[in-house]
Amino acid sequence: MTGQAPAAALRARPVALLAVAAFVSAATVRTLDPLVPAIAGEFAATPGAVGLTVTAFTLAYGVCQLFWGPVGDRFGKYRVITLACLLSAGTAGAAALAHSLPMLAALRLVSGVTAAAIIPLAMAFIGDHVPYAQRQATLARFIAGQIMGLIGGQIIGGVVGDHFGWRAVFLVLAGMFLLAGLLLWRELRAGALPPPVLSTPARPAQLVMTYLRLVRRPWPRTVLLTVFAEGFLFFGAFAYVGLALHAALGLSYSMVGLVLGAFGLGGVLYALNAQALLARLGERGLARGGGCLTALGFLALPLAPTAWLAAPAIGMLGLGFYMLHNTLQTHATQMAPEARGLAVSTFASCFFIGQGLGAWLGGLVVDGAGPAALFATVAPALLLLALLFAQRLARRPVP
Repeated sequence: MTGQAPAAALRARPVALLAVAAFVSAATVRTLDPLVPAIAGEFAATPGAVGLTVTAFTLAYGVCQLFWGPVGDRFGKYRVITLACLLSAGTAGAAALAHSLPMLAALRLVSGVTAAAIIPLAMAFIGDHVPYAQRQATLARFIAGQIMGLIGGQIIGGVVGDHFGWRAVFLVLAGMFLLAGLLLWRELRAGALPPPVLSTPARPAQLVMTYLRLVRRPWPRTVLLTVFAEGFLFFGAFAYVGLALHAALGLSYSMVGLVLGAFGLGGVLYALNAQALLARLGERGLARGGGCLTALGFLALPLAPTAWLAAPAIGMLGLGFYMLHNTLQTHATQMAPEARGLAVSTFASCFFIGQGLGAWLGGLVVDGAGPAALFATVAPALLLLALLFAQRLARRPVP
């Protein structure tokens, strides 16, 4: 692998277009959240069984990060992101053709493969061209697109699913991926991007050794284990918030999507204030505060008697999640500067594999004891995780 190149000047437009691609990628991750009851009804399945479609997507999304990271390092991260968006237009649209729950799960798995490249390689691209001192603020601006995708995906899933059926949702996503891919391709053709940071070709055995060297380092291992546990706990429960809103409050799918959008609004609140929060709280304070807010949000949800009282609890989840997760993201970009795409993709892989396993086990808890029991179990575990990570931050190596 080549060493880290000096940071080149990075204009705002390439990052803005990466945020557009992140919007669509995030939307396709969370778009099924408000549609779990509808899909369960069409295929005569339990909510836990429908959760397997979430597991299929997120496991494929997570595992394939390990493939896309070295590809981005070798051929150029911006170029690979563009290709992934164009491929995802086809794989997302194909899910509209599913005629059974196993087929939907299989098509979502394929969609996870192609969408996997976008967000981690975009983060690695920013890491290549933005100095560490400015990186957390730049990443916070970039993830505003990802956050808006969470809002948009849940609203699209709810509103489009309510009026045109859940299959139409995947056709909308396909069109969005196509538009993002064309915009990125146009930016590549303009030739105004900074020179890509590329690695030399590596044999599979060399890549395996690079992965092993990464996980043997104490601080990267801490970051990877923490983000795995974060994805497992947080999204293992959040995947069933829409079901809880529909079952407990009798909300339509459109209303479920709108209320779930409060999660993204909490994330936007963080993105707009990230620099000030970092200056006031520091990284340890952000991690601790994020753990407290996510725990309170999950505990408050079952107590909310109306949608308008559930929305602030979901907004609290969004704010708390991004306080912790953006801190983890920033450290992920510095785990291996000589192979940043590989390192950040490994980080994302751990995160989404955790999500997939969490959604599967969360579905078993929901089928057996209901969503409230799942939320009550996850809340203290998230708080403990955040406090432990904040403690380890005090002993981290200086970037």
